[in-house]
Amino acid sequence: MKILITGGAGFIGSNFIRHMLNKYDYEIINLDLLTYAGNLNNLKDIKSTRYKFSKGDIRDSRIIESLAKECDCIINFAAESHVDRSITDPAPFITTNINGMHVLLEAARKFNIQKFIQISTDEVYGSIAHGSFDEDSRLHPNSPYSAAKASADLLAKSYFVTYGLPIIITRSSNNFGQFQYPEKVIPLFITNLLEGKKIPLYGDGLNVRDWLYVLDNCDAIDFIMHNGKEGEIYNIAGENEKTNLEITKLLLKKLKKDHSSIQYVKDRPGHDRRYSISMQKLENLGWKPKYKFEEALDETIEWYKENQNWWSPLKLDEKSTKPPQCAFRETFKATRRGA
Repeated sequence: MKILITGGAGFIGSNFIRHMLNKYDYEIINLDLLTYAGNLNNLKDIKSTRYKFSKGDIRDSRIIESLAKECDCIINFAAESHVDRSITDPAPFITTNINGMHVLLEAARKFNIQKFIQISTDEVYGSIAHGSFDEDSRLHPNSPYSAAKASADLLAKSYFVTYGLPIIITRSSNNFGQFQYPEKVIPLFITNLLEGKKIPLYGDGLNVRDWLYVLDNCDAIDFIMHNGKEGEIYNIAGENEKTNLEITKLLLKKLKKDHSSIQYVKDRPGHDRRYSISMQKLENLGWKPKYKFEEALDETIEWYKENQNWWSPLKLDEKSTKPPQCAFRETFKATRRGA
């Protein structure tokens, strides 16, 4: 099988490519535009002749068609994904996550792709006070990012119904692990603490997220790819719901820091209070997470300790913090001011 993986130089995509090359004899083409969060260093250890990288934009139909015609399967990881950035400048999220999806679907239809996996997010469901969303729950996205992802999912689903395109959609909870760009909360907090900086905690810190180790997500996507039913949606949960304050305190403890390292910052607009998804459907199909949360978190901390040469340049590159005024940027600016 030959697979076109879009966004494969990003966090989840790069981990997935490594997972697939180690497990199967598939050929993989990795298409990535290499925006600020795309990093070829994520894949520098891969020497396989079954792997090929191509730089390009999923919004460019010419390059997508030139690659898709060679492939049997498309797995779309490519997306603008940081909520704070989407609040400041929604435009790239609309064009990449929706228009780019349309280009991919049209290429898949033109070249009779055998399987198309759309990688989505639990954020499309919005916030829930009690219980958990399942795959049939209504979509209620509350940020430009999640709205763009929800739109892409609906477009994908329509291509299954209208054209019979073999679509499967996965929606995972918050991922963490190695090679995650240090604007997201866990790597941002870990690297700040390693640098002796404060960690910016939104609002009261009581927003709840379910945490999924990236290697579990890669395994689940692989499982769904080979066992899932066309036209279906599968939630992938870590079953580790924690408040942001709980995550903060846990990281402080593991990195031997105290409460004085916390800097409470103004909450972001439209901040969803709690995400929770049921993955009963996926469990019934035969998959469950393999990693325990604290063990995976320990592995993640150790990876960032041992790979400062990977993340330090990303945090020093002021260009990578523009355009949004997210927590990552505010922390950077405070550091420059000597705060």
